Amino acid sequence: MAGSRGRWLSGRLSVASILQPKAVAQAVFHPVWIPPSVDQSVERLKRVRVIAGAIAAFGVYTFVEGKFDFTEVLENMLTAAVVLLFITPLTVGVMLFVWRRTGRIRDLRGSLFNSLKLLLLFIGMVVGTVLLWQLSISLGGIALVALGLVAMWLTGFLMYGAVQLSGNFFGSAAVHRGLPPLLATVTTWLMAIPDLVTGDLHGLSFKMGIVFILGAPLTVSAIAVLEMNRLRRHHGIRLGAHPATFPPPRVYAPNPGFVPPQGNPYMPPGQPYAPPGHPYAPGNGTPYAPGNGAPYTQWPQNPYGQGPYGS
Repeated sequence: MAGSRGRWLSGRLSVASILQPKAVAQAVFHPVWIPPSVDQSVERLKRVRVIAGAIAAFGVYTFVEGKFDFTEVLENMLTAAVVLLFITPLTVGVMLFVWRRTGRIRDLRGSLFNSLKLLLLFIGMVVGTVLLWQLSISLGGIALVALGLVAMWLTGFLMYGAVQLSGNFFGSAAVHRGLPPLLATVTTWLMAIPDLVTGDLHGLSFKMGIVFILGAPLTVSAIAVLEMNRLRRHHGIRLGAHPATFPPPRVYAPNPGFVPPQGNPYMPPGQPYAPPGHPYAPGNGTPYAPGNGAPYTQWPQNPYGQGPYGS
């Protein structure tokens, strides 16, 4: 598990890259302490879950109606931020109560604090961006242009950041591999239930409204079940077990049962080939094993002393 100390950014940001929201979002919202995926199939399932989550966040009805209501998108962003602020810690707290039976909670403290900081950072950026858009629209004129450019950069930054966070769900994978699919499922259902309870179908017919409101959470839930099932079957990761009880992750191989060799086991460390013009292994003029003299043992001295013809 990653600790709470150390470097945060997953990449180096230059002056040129700061102007690119995607590069900044990648470095900030996918920190270096988030562990890599244990399985490429799980990683593909995460990408599909991200797409379904984006559909749930923006609402398919916007495209069905043939218009894009920017004000409603801002309201959805604020609503999602509020849901995340309360539901994510609550869900994690319930799982901590479950995990305490099989392990120590204090071992997860560093990862929990990192995940909480990432959550608060994203929510703060969402609220700040929405307020900046509202302020620029209300002022108008030159302020609209100046503040609008900043708000546009922040909006792109948040969109790319949301894609990163949907996969690792605020770094909760550093706490437990099963938390991202669980949190994604809980969040999408809580976003859809109020519309079902209030009957707000956003101008769609009853059948279309039910399909589009329930379509996203059902899709996210199905993908999350597949993801957790694969983690359990192939990697021994169970949602109800403490992370300390998991077996060490296996190295991913491109072909089942095959792990590519890690380097040449026969060549000595260093340059594996000889320099140009030399037919033997590298060395300081000798084609044999390195040493401080001739490669062979010298003949013993003459036991009878020096003869008339030399030793």
